[in-house]
Amino acid sequence: MHSIIFATNNQNKVEEIQAAIGDQVRIITLAEACIDIDIPEPHQTLQENASEKSKTIHKLTGLDCFSEDTGLEVIALNGEPGVLSARYAGEDKSFDKNIDKLLGKLTGIRDREARFRTVISLIWLGQEYFFEGICEGAITETRVGRNGFGYDPVF
Repeated sequence: MHSIIFATNNQNKVEEIQAAIGDQVRIITLAEACIDIDIPEPHQTLQENASEKSKTIHKLTGLDCFSEDTGLEVIALNGEPGVLSARYAGEDKSFDKNIDKLLGKLTGIRDREARFRTVISLIWLGQEYFFEGICEGAITETRVGRNGFGYDPVF
C-alpha cells in the first residue's frame, strides 16, 4: 500500500480524507512523520497556501505529500471570509468566534448563499498538481446540529 503525508495538524481533516479514500492509500499525519511544525498560511489565495504547505513538507521529507486550504465564501459578503476562514474572528482560530462574527455580519440579510471551496496541492513523484472542489449551500440563521467542525453548524 502506498503512503502519503497529509500536511496538516487538523486531525478532523485527516479522518475525513482517510474515510473518503478507504484503504487504497495510507495517510501519514505530520505527527506520525515526527514533523512538529505549524505551517503558516500567509498568502492571499487558497492555492498559494495549499502549495506552501505541500512544498514545505516535501522539502523536509522528500516524500509524496498533499495539503489543502479551504475557504467559506459567502456571496452577500463579497466572498468573505474566504482565505481568512480559520482566522475570521482573530488569530486564535476559534470556531465559535468565527461563526458568531459570520452570523453577526449576516443579520438581516436574506440571501445567505455560500460555498466551501477547497484547493488541494499534491506533490507526487516530484511534480505538483492542483485540484479544486466546491460545495454549494447556504448559511443558516442559527447553529444546527453538533456534528462536524469549523463552520459546519451553520452551513
